[in-house]
Amino acid sequence: MYACPMHPQIRQDSPGTCPLCGMKLVLQSELEKKSNKVTSEKSSYTPLLIIIGLIFTTSLLISFITNFNIHTVVRYFMIGFFLIFSGFKLTDIRGFAEGYATYDLLAKRVYWYGYIYPFLELFFAFTMILDIYTKQILFAEIIVMGFSGIGVAIKILKHEKFQCVCLGTFLKVPLTWVTLVEDFSMVVFALYLLVS
Repeated sequence: MYACPMHPQIRQDSPGTCPLCGMKLVLQSELEKKSNKVTSEKSSYTPLLIIIGLIFTTSLLISFITNFNIHTVVRYFMIGFFLIFSGFKLTDIRGFAEGYATYDLLAKRVYWYGYIYPFLELFFAFTMILDIYTKQILFAEIIVMGFSGIGVAIKILKHEKFQCVCLGTFLKVPLTWVTLVEDFSMVVFALYLLVS
């Protein structure tokens, strides 16, 4: 059975073109495969979106209880982000280091950097919890997260398919623009804290 990708209701037993849009009809099994692939890619982001949503909601609630301002929300969000994401990486640090070396520019050249990276995130979280983060630490966050984001951007621009290990090896997340937004949003947040 052949069907139109744009108008799936148009079906016929032999190849041809769609009478509505003129597109070439393709095998219905191929359309179903593509549909399943899109669905599975979207659902693979669900854990990441839930985690980020919970971190953001918690940051807002804690900020309301204490002294609400944007600076506080950003700080709490960064604390939650660094804690949770480093925790996932530490559940399988070897798997993380192996996966990270496939797309991070520094981890490709210095393999052991993948073993240090989760502890850097943990260090950033602890300095923010203790309210002892300095301009130098914020600069370090900008450099670490920005550099990581550049590696992701290069892979995306090359259209290479890789598994993101931002949540360790526990949750499977494709390496796409979502990972890029995640890295560079932390850069933006650190810049905001730096200037505010």
